[in-house]
Amino acid sequence: MHIPYTKRTLANGLDVLVHEDHQLPMVAVNVWYHVGSKNERPGRTGFAHLFEHLMFEGSAHHDRGYFEPLQRAGGLLNGSTNADRTNYWEVVPTGALDLALWMESDRMGHLLPALTEAKFTNQRDVVLNERRQNYENRPYGLAGMASSAALFPADHPYHWLTIGSADDLRATTLDEVQAFFRAYYHPGNASLTLAGDIDTEAALALADRYFGEIPAGLPVAPVSHEAALAAEVRLRLDDRVELPRLYLSWHSPAMFAPGDAELDLAADLIAHGKTSRLYRALVYERRVAVDVMAYQSSREMSGIFQLIATAAPGHALDALAGVILETLAAVATDGPTPSEVERSLVQTEAQFVYRLQTIGGFGGKSDQLNAYNVFRGDPGYFADDRARYRDMTPGLMAAAVRRYLVDAPHVALSVVPRGAEHLALPGSTPVHVS
Repeated sequence: MHIPYTKRTLANGLDVLVHEDHQLPMVAVNVWYHVGSKNERPGRTGFAHLFEHLMFEGSAHHDRGYFEPLQRAGGLLNGSTNADRTNYWEVVPTGALDLALWMESDRMGHLLPALTEAKFTNQRDVVLNERRQNYENRPYGLAGMASSAALFPADHPYHWLTIGSADDLRATTLDEVQAFFRAYYHPGNASLTLAGDIDTEAALALADRYFGEIPAGLPVAPVSHEAALAAEVRLRLDDRVELPRLYLSWHSPAMFAPGDAELDLAADLIAHGKTSRLYRALVYERRVAVDVMAYQSSREMSGIFQLIATAAPGHALDALAGVILETLAAVATDGPTPSEVERSLVQTEAQFVYRLQTIGGFGGKSDQLNAYNVFRGDPGYFADDRARYRDMTPGLMAAAVRRYLVDAPHVALSVVPRGAEHLALPGSTPVHVS
């Protein structure tokens, strides 16, 4: 599996990647800005996600909604924000490429003249409503905030979620978000990929035509923070839920760091699918849980390994925790079986293939090239990334589970129905999240 590409960096620092794929008369335009919620500071959070909204509200030479002209031309478009990056993408018919590039370049170089107090206030209210819908008023919606706040100290950029604090958003001013835009949303902190039915040299010329005159902006300093737990932390969150749920969270390796791939595969064999160890033990055999899942959420500075299990009616969370910790200890001591490793590797290989099925959108070849370019400085890191998994052994996986999970402290968060505190892990401290 291979994604051929050409890379050129414009004079203003914008990385331009081009991948030719002439199967369909379509082109994917994909822009990554190397900015996320980790670039915010305590007391002023949620800026990166707020700009995900503001960037669709018009720019100096197109001061109205961003979706209508591209959709009228037959295009699809969207964007997303996480802790480490923000991306925007369009997939358009080949004939609409100029339109997509013109609009992307206009909001990169000329957004602020069109960013009025009215737009800012309106989109801030939209974000606050999104926060209420997806976190405050959703069952278990505040669990992620409670876990992150316990794993990372208050001054660590992963202490808060990408959505930001409601109080911070209400206190934010237009001048502050404009300064944030100037600092991070410029060519020197961005990567542009064009993939699809295009000629490479023509695509590079178009990128220079539309983006070349935008000022580079000041260099962005890397963000670096350390975090560690001294001992296990047990918390209890009372929520409007019917069944108690347990969240176990550990510090884990950063994206692409040693141990990252090992824990990614371990999460699969431990709690992904009905043949996984914890599904069999908790859901099928003992019937003390209704679901269980695990993730190695690797980020740029560090990762989070998380196990989540929802108790079956009538069962407390200590029964689930005991089985989970026993299972982790067994993997750390005896390692996974050859068949478990093979199953996990097949799942991983399938994911690599899925990434190549489209030219754009969330995932797809254009998104993958940008991801490797931004995080590794190498758009062609695909083969090296696959090798991290293909070279895996049961011993490496067992050692990672032992080092990062079994021998390391964790945060245990019990989310329980209000009035059912007895279902939480013993010794849990009540926590309030807002």
